[in-house]
Amino acid sequence: MKSLWLDNNTLPQFHSLHGEKKTDVLIIGGGLCGILCAYQLQRLGVDYILLEADRISRKTSGNTTAKITSQHNLIYADITKKYGTETAEKYYRINEKAIEEYARICESIDCTFERRDNFIYTLSDLKKLDEEMEALQKIGAEATFCPSLAELPFDVLGAVKFPDQAQFDPVAFIGAIAKKLNIYENSRVLGFDGKSYYGNDFRVKADKVIVATHFPIFNKMGGYSLKLYQHRSYVIAMKNTPELNGMYLDESGKGLSFRSHGEYLILGGGSHRTGKQGGNWDVLHSAAKKYYPESTEVFHWAAQDCMSLDSLPYIGQYSKSSPDLFVATGFNKWGMSLSMVSALILKDLIFGKTSDYADIFSPSRSILHPQLLVNAFETTVSMLTPTKPRCPHLGCALKWNKAEHSWDCPCHGSRFDEGGKVLEGPANE
Repeated sequence: MKSLWLDNNTLPQFHSLHGEKKTDVLIIGGGLCGILCAYQLQRLGVDYILLEADRISRKTSGNTTAKITSQHNLIYADITKKYGTETAEKYYRINEKAIEEYARICESIDCTFERRDNFIYTLSDLKKLDEEMEALQKIGAEATFCPSLAELPFDVLGAVKFPDQAQFDPVAFIGAIAKKLNIYENSRVLGFDGKSYYGNDFRVKADKVIVATHFPIFNKMGGYSLKLYQHRSYVIAMKNTPELNGMYLDESGKGLSFRSHGEYLILGGGSHRTGKQGGNWDVLHSAAKKYYPESTEVFHWAAQDCMSLDSLPYIGQYSKSSPDLFVATGFNKWGMSLSMVSALILKDLIFGKTSDYADIFSPSRSILHPQLLVNAFETTVSMLTPTKPRCPHLGCALKWNKAEHSWDCPCHGSRFDEGGKVLEGPANE
């Protein structure tokens, strides 16, 4: 199982860290978010070190559909109801700013960066689209309603269109910008002893630290085990299909995602909470057979995403008690744009500057949302389940994932292969 992006990747390799180091900023995590944080800090001449537990961008960043958009499903009506029009507008503006920053960087990078329109469509609920359009008009977003979509192989009730979004090859992008960055691979951070961050063979003292590890690795602060859960999503790439000019996603969360990349059609769907049953690749194979009977599957892969309580990511101070420790997590399946958003915000916070956008992403905001009760229930049930094996993170009972041949944790999303090796965190053993 390998993604289209990782099949012929040109990712550079880096040495492991040994001994003791001191730096102004330590970045923990070598996915797209950590890489972009390092890139932004290097542009400003900041002394930093990035540590990656394995190889850079081999997990979620290399297993995405790679859409760069500020249209994160039908989110703006929901944000407006929960937090008001000003917050919704800020969310839109900073994500549009992220797209423009990608465009600037990609001018000198061969990563198939292409401007494309993005569409969120519905098969059953026009009211949701009407509410979304009303919210988007209030914040001045460039969005239009489309009564039909000619490129899709089925009829829709309607769609909301965001023009001039983007798509790219994320591994080619990361490979290009990572070459000159100060990175150490195979250097897993195991903890903090009050003086330095340490692994099996190294110690790093740092004035500021950014945790960009997908699921935050420090359990005693911030309450992320309550505030986050994880989802699996599935993708196939096919040949012998029509080329699509747009990017498409079903608003229901149970439908299909479409985009083209050269000769490939990338079809996504089948998602479910990690540790639960879901459609996985079976849904995609059925759709391919129905809508593209002449197609040939060439690649298939899966990704894991951290989901927040309220559909907004956590970007900023790790907790109120840790002023020099920062975090970026909970991207809710929109990590391409939100990784850039994180890098733009965190580079300001590192310097003690005021950000016009940081307040809406504060990790210390209220956790009183219905999803909190769902997370607490899932954790309680799993911890009381008397079966083996158990997850070493917080002791939850693992579930067998037949589609991917892995043991998955329904509490916080850790995954292990048949021999017990960690595939996904927050567990680190």
